Amino acid sequence: MKDKKELLTEAVWELTEALQSEKQMESALSSCLEIMKGKVQCEAGFVWVADQDTERLLIIACEGSSDVTGVTIGKNQGIVGHVFDTAEPMLMHAEIPDDSPLYGSDEATGMKVSTQMVTPLRTPGGEPFGCIQLVNKTAGEHFDEEDLRLATQLTALISLDMEDKGYEVPQREESEPMITLRSVVREFPSGDETIRVLKGIDLDIYPKEFLVILGESGCGKTTMMNIIGGMDAMTSGTLTVDGKDFSHPGDAELTEFRRDYIGYIFQAYHLMPNLSALENLQLIAEISREPMNPEKALTLVGLSDRAGNFPSQMSGGQQQRVSIARALTKNPKLILADEPTAALDYETSIEVLSIVETIVRDQGKTVVMITHNPEIAKMADRVVKLRGGIVSSIRINRHPLPAKELSW
Repeated sequence: MKDKKELLTEAVWELTEALQSEKQMESALSSCLEIMKGKVQCEAGFVWVADQDTERLLIIACEGSSDVTGVTIGKNQGIVGHVFDTAEPMLMHAEIPDDSPLYGSDEATGMKVSTQMVTPLRTPGGEPFGCIQLVNKTAGEHFDEEDLRLATQLTALISLDMEDKGYEVPQREESEPMITLRSVVREFPSGDETIRVLKGIDLDIYPKEFLVILGESGCGKTTMMNIIGGMDAMTSGTLTVDGKDFSHPGDAELTEFRRDYIGYIFQAYHLMPNLSALENLQLIAEISREPMNPEKALTLVGLSDRAGNFPSQMSGGQQQRVSIARALTKNPKLILADEPTAALDYETSIEVLSIVETIVRDQGKTVVMITHNPEIAKMADRVVKLRGGIVSSIRINRHPLPAKELSW
């Protein structure tokens, strides 16, 4: 068995070769993670770097786990955020409890952690610009101080190479978000107390993207969506729409925003029972500024042959498709969908999701969907997870699945 000194010499040589031979930094970092994983014998590794523009840490390389590149956390969140803040390596055993201030990075990667170590990426002057996280010994043992020393030394070597090459955080193609939330707080009075449902939401919504919001009941998903959609007011924070402050709109502004900018798809459909499918859409068209032709909207959801049917004459899936057509009829910039498949069976859900897919990919609409179903997140461009009233992680999905390939 190799001693620690021999192991370090071997690892340094292999890392140096990987950093010199790979042209793309992300590929080099993946190779370095693979080497580090082998030397300390662990299940997974992640390279986190700081994005100065968004004040978040994001994964740019991962090994030994599903692809979570693009996942982000706040700079002060989780063990990774703690190590970034202190610029000191850290060793921790057992899964981080829910009430610990160090939760976050484990949840973001989806790993069940029994032992982990995080080492800071630092400039020669000592300023942190990221971290390397190594998780779970493959033999079921705990990392020890020797492991941490080895990881720290190898991380220092990687830091020097990244600094020397002037590594820059990859940026999104869309430079300007259409909707921006910053430090959004929502509180509700409850007797003599105040319940804080949203505890400082930071989120950007970009044009022509499909954004899925995941989270357990009570985490603040619907409250956040209601604020975005102008159906609720924040307690504090800022909401920006197309570059303009929309934090505290007047009644006239709010009415115009809800009428022309936002389309809504609800779990409960909310169709007018005494109007046919087409009449439900025509009613919306009459009050919209630049509506889509109602007949075209019905055709897009595959219900042109049901135009004369009343809601009571249609199945739940057909009613939901009418509600999607109603949202399209407004010709909005943003469509908000709150659990649109929760009351539907699998086959009907896939039909509805296929229509949502068409709305985003072919019609160029932006869709934000709340769901409890993590499988639906696989078809999204980005996945935002809320936990306890804050954004706990954001995942960029580089290869969204078609709706028809989802299963649950």
